[in-house]
Amino acid sequence: AFMRMRRFDDFQTSLGMTRHLLASRLKRLVEEGIFERVPYQQAPVRHEYVLTEKGRALHPVLMAMATWGDDWMDKGMGPPLLYQHRACGHVMRPVMVCSECHEPLQATQVTPLPGPGLAPMLGEAAMAAPEATKPKAQRARQRVR
Repeated sequence: AFMRMRRFDDFQTSLGMTRHLLASRLKRLVEEGIFERVPYQQAPVRHEYVLTEKGRALHPVLMAMATWGDDWMDKGMGPPLLYQHRACGHVMRPVMVCSECHEPLQATQVTPLPGPGLAPMLGEAAMAAPEATKPKAQRARQRVR
């Protein structure tokens, strides 16, 4: 869909899966709000699959997975696709950066912390984060009190 495919036959040709399996998967993606099924022809009625806002939000995830595949699964042949940034015209590789300082992110530099949605998911006990996971400034304030 990010490669401008919208119609069932285009998906089937590109993906090489059976009509039944493709129909089942597209139905699920519509149910999950990833695609919207929109008629493009009346007689007979035919539909195309248009990415929703939720579906378009998957783009960074898919780009990250493609980059991983290019790095680890290419068998020495190089990436099957290159990506060009339309704004500047350069061929590029997607990079995940901090939304605040814009530095590239490494797994060793990211610490998960409890967020506002954790308590409803796991119950109040989950919000009592172990001391080591709290930011240093918060731990220092608690010791002073």
